[in-house]
Amino acid sequence: MFQFKEVDKEKEARRIAKIKDFTIDFCILFGACCVSAFSTVSVMIPNGLTSGGITGVARILQKFLDIDFSILYYGLSAVVLLMVFIFIGWKELKKILFLSILYPAVLFLFEQMDFQLLETKDILLAAVFCGVFAGIYIGLIFWRGYASAGTDAIAKVLCMKVCPQVSMSKVLLVLDAIVIVSSAFVYGRNIALYALITQVILTKTSEIIMYGFESKLVQLNIITEKAEDMSKFIMEEMDRGVTSYEIRGEYTKNPMRQLMFICSQRESAIVRKHLSEIDPKAFVTVTKIETVWGYVRGTNDISTDKNIKK
Repeated sequence: MFQFKEVDKEKEARRIAKIKDFTIDFCILFGACCVSAFSTVSVMIPNGLTSGGITGVARILQKFLDIDFSILYYGLSAVVLLMVFIFIGWKELKKILFLSILYPAVLFLFEQMDFQLLETKDILLAAVFCGVFAGIYIGLIFWRGYASAGTDAIAKVLCMKVCPQVSMSKVLLVLDAIVIVSSAFVYGRNIALYALITQVILTKTSEIIMYGFESKLVQLNIITEKAEDMSKFIMEEMDRGVTSYEIRGEYTKNPMRQLMFICSQRESAIVRKHLSEIDPKAFVTVTKIETVWGYVRGTNDISTDKNIKK
């Protein structure tokens, strides 16, 4: 009877922790969506600008179709979701589904407001602010372990099914470059160059949000009673290699396993969230990593450029 009560208490504690985490995530993601929607509706569109990603694709289509930007974005997000589901599966679809619904809805709300940030048309200033606002959005959603139905999802599909030997960061760069170059034929070369400025500022801002001025890579050492579940999650859900050690606590003399692997700061947030659900009492240390190279036979190749930079 006592054991059943303990189990019930643990389940209730996990349920409350999940609700708390989701509430925090929702508030942060909703705020991030508001920042990005404001950037698009109140800065980018009034100044005739465009950008990379599916935002840029939607801007190109908007030139030829008399449809609200939010509707076009919804349609493109649906296409990306379908691609992810067909080529990768439900596991990856779940990661981008939430923002694919929330962000276009917030866009629609902002379209109903007739507000512009700049008093007069200033393309350069608008390009800078678009990059900063969009970078805040990207940085916040990645920091919380989420993703959007954008070119990053398409890049992942291409890396897994078409060109696995190429890093995802390079594929994403090519996709964004194609969108920006295409916008030059629709909006002119100058607008495309302003879009390039926006993209550079977006990248730098998102990196500062996610990593601060610290290293982008970290090494996680995890001591947990759920080592088997965690190693499975790391290898199957995150596509990372993991090394385990048999250790013993000298105070209790109990044998345990320690997991070690390398990942990005964004992925470490995903690990933290999952670990808090299955073993809130786990002991974790995080070490900054400046550089990684090489290959260890028999692992899931944690050190390649393709895996580390995705």
